[in-house]
Amino acid sequence: MSTTINDETATRSVREELRAWQARSPLFSRPGFLIRRMHQIHGFLFAEETADFDVTPVQYSLLTALDALGEIDQNSLAVEIGLERSSVAEVMPRLQGRGLIERRQADYDRRVKLVKLTRQGKRLVAKMAPAVQRAHDRTIEHLPPAERDLFMLQLIRLVEATNDNSVVPFRLPQD
Repeated sequence: MSTTINDETATRSVREELRAWQARSPLFSRPGFLIRRMHQIHGFLFAEETADFDVTPVQYSLLTALDALGEIDQNSLAVEIGLERSSVAEVMPRLQGRGLIERRQADYDRRVKLVKLTRQGKRLVAKMAPAVQRAHDRTIEHLPPAERDLFMLQLIRLVEATNDNSVVPFRLPQD
């Protein structure tokens, strides 16, 4: 699959369709608006698909990062998912209260909080995975199948290219 539009006819067709949408509303000329709107839509779909689990998208990101990384300090965990440290610190007590994570002070520095998933947390992550995948699939289901991978690739490229422009760091996976 090509990752760019090289065909002049296809480029013209895309431009014409884009202009038609933008003529309907100036909001369709604003990537920030469209990204925020898709975030709202995905949040609704996530909540709908995962309602039985009482876990937010941020909590799920934290849980899945812990599942992949094992025990890690809270500040590094924040960087792993691109979330503010204070937000992570606020969410951790709730997850701990539900028995999904364990926290402890690091032996090497008492100021550092280490966190890891409990067995119950690991089970929840595994149990939620199909529902979460349905939410992700529903988020992009209205794109033609051939365009979904390209859309995802374009989002990744944008995140990678602009990652340093954020006040909240996100550790991009390395090759």
